[in-house]
Amino acid sequence: MDWYMMCILLQRGKLWIIVRHGVNMYHFLDFEKPISILEGRIEELKHLSSGDGINIGLEVSKLEEQLENELKKTYSKLTPWEKVKVARHPLRPHPSDIIKNLFDNWQPLAGDRSFSEDKAVLGGVAKIEKNPVVIIGIEKGKTVDSRIFHNFGMVRPEGYRKAERLIKFAEKFSLPVLTFIDTAGAYPGKGAEERGQAEAIAQCIKTSLNASVPIISTITGEGGSGGAVALATASKVLMLEHSIYSVISPEGCSSILWRSSEHYEQAANALKLTAQDLLKLKVIDEIIPEPIGAAHRDPERVISSLGESLKSNLKKVMQFTGSELMSSRKERFLNL
Repeated sequence: MDWYMMCILLQRGKLWIIVRHGVNMYHFLDFEKPISILEGRIEELKHLSSGDGINIGLEVSKLEEQLENELKKTYSKLTPWEKVKVARHPLRPHPSDIIKNLFDNWQPLAGDRSFSEDKAVLGGVAKIEKNPVVIIGIEKGKTVDSRIFHNFGMVRPEGYRKAERLIKFAEKFSLPVLTFIDTAGAYPGKGAEERGQAEAIAQCIKTSLNASVPIISTITGEGGSGGAVALATASKVLMLEHSIYSVISPEGCSSILWRSSEHYEQAANALKLTAQDLLKLKVIDEIIPEPIGAAHRDPERVISSLGESLKSNLKKVMQFTGSELMSSRKERFLNL
């Protein structure tokens, strides 16, 4: 059938099943095979119903109920490694989606006033419920071209200096800062090291610790290493339910400890990188629930939930003075 196509892609050792129905594209992870089969059958029946005038609504309803049950069963028992795969799903909501759907009067600001603009970092001013805020987000991109444009969410030194500049800008005008993080880590290239990558990350952390305004950070997908910590040194740290936050990727950890990347599942278990583990360890403050089947199945719904949480947390942190905000962040991050 020309309207239905299934193909398999192998990317970084992960199996991706892509089912295409007309112009819509669904990306299934390897552990979602039963889900992909059910969704394929549902789409096929819907196509037959609409094309041949056959009323098969009852059968579709039964399959949709099976699909919901399968999604609940699958996503209620995800392993840490499976959560890594979900966190990396290309259709999860990106900072650009959050800015577009959650904020008004978005005005982007660019450059680090020193070297250049880093396209991996979105920064600017916007309003949430008529309240102005400064936004900083690490953007991976969605398509091949946009991922290259945003350097796959790997921030260069000028990106961290840009973030530092925006935090100081927020201080000058007494505006809260909201950061959105989705990165595998800072860019490790030769040019980045020559321009002081480690120093730029350290300075960004220092500026966040000393900021007299509230900072709320949300990890939406991957929170990788110091590249994420630089923007997560905050008054409140939130995570989407199936996002991850870790000092190193499971593959990187496996390569160091076992001299092979084949032990990534064992590494993922040991790293305690899931939102649930990190809430227990008090590394984060809140988990934003995702719809059944994760955020990529209903991005608008999870963005709405995130918005409610941000509004609630903003009201809480805006009650503190600048010195209280600085003291609480330093106590939290320097006295671990």
